[in-house]
Amino acid sequence: MSLMLPPFDPKAVPVVHRDGDEHLRPAHPHRLTPQGLRLLFAQPPAWTPEVHREHRFVDRDMAHAAVLLPLVMRDGLTLILTQRTAHLSTHSGQIALPGGKVDADDANATATALREAHEEIGLSARRVEVLGTLPTYTTGSAFVITPVVGLVPPDVTLEPNPHEVDDVFEVPLSFLMDPAHHRRHVFESGGVVREWYSMPYRDAAGERFIWGATAGMLRNFYRLLTS
Repeated sequence: MSLMLPPFDPKAVPVVHRDGDEHLRPAHPHRLTPQGLRLLFAQPPAWTPEVHREHRFVDRDMAHAAVLLPLVMRDGLTLILTQRTAHLSTHSGQIALPGGKVDADDANATATALREAHEEIGLSARRVEVLGTLPTYTTGSAFVITPVVGLVPPDVTLEPNPHEVDDVFEVPLSFLMDPAHHRRHVFESGGVVREWYSMPYRDAAGERFIWGATAGMLRNFYRLLTS
């Protein structure tokens, strides 16, 4: 799930330095392990999310949604991300976490995230060890998103839905949890200032521009891991 396609190129918006960020350090390696995360969610520390609400840029009722942060238990944990198909009206071409709107039949946000992950990338809920949730993130496009964190075995088989997903790929969690790779952008339009994080990642397919709500939720995850 991701923000609607913006009327500007987010890659072209300047990066702005925030005082204090130069002192931030990567998440400790012991936290970036299955057992480290199990212990963290079993006894979560007191912490405050850094980004939790964007400036509203659509006029409609708020909708609840959930996304899954599927962490693959390789030698180093990796995060499964998707690239949305280009023809979609609201999430076209963007990098996203699997997820979507809450259905009336969903028992809770975790059920939503697991159902949507199965529908989008064919990830069976039986293969996900759910660890817990992060604080909600409210997007400018009027979604209140609950991020759900889970562990996935490395032999899991994925079957992306070609109508929604162009590509599925993995990014090392150590890369995403290193603030040296977090870029803050600020953009003003119509008197409204919008800001967001990006975490550009390059693999064999080229640059994966992770930004907006996805990057914001990952920044909060970083804050939890370093609290």
